[in-house]
Amino acid sequence: MKWIVLFVACLLGFAVSVNASETKLGSLIIETPWARASAGSAAGAFLSIRNEGPDDKLMTVSSPLAADVQLHVTIKDGDVMKMRAVDGLDVPRDGKAVLQPGGSHIMLMGLKAPLKEGDSLPLTLHFAKAGTVEIMVPVLKAGASEPAASHDHDHMMMDQQHTH
Repeated sequence: MKWIVLFVACLLGFAVSVNASETKLGSLIIETPWARASAGSAAGAFLSIRNEGPDDKLMTVSSPLAADVQLHVTIKDGDVMKMRAVDGLDVPRDGKAVLQPGGSHIMLMGLKAPLKEGDSLPLTLHFAKAGTVEIMVPVLKAGASEPAASHDHDHMMMDQQHTH
């Protein structure tokens, strides 16, 4: 009997971990959130937002672990890549917004402590229409380029949305 209970507990734990990388808010589905471990007081966080409904916009992001959280885009200025803060990121109707290294992303500044691999980062996403949702973001190793389970590189690049 103990083995059956243990087996069921393991199955339930697996189901929770599989679904933990996806959060639904109305017609929005937040997928595969992750952040990089940091050495200092700043870090980047990344995720995808799939929209199965009308146009929406990610307006702001907040976290109790950072003094300031901004939405950034990376732009090329001559031969130099620069980040700049934006007032929001569009999530188009029946489309997807992808926040990834080298593109649109969430920038956490004034971290209360460096993020360490294996930590969980609480983020609150504020959308213009769908409202607000809290998510837990796993922290990967410093320099990570994406979670190991993601293999949709070409699709992610084609779906990346620009801001207004």
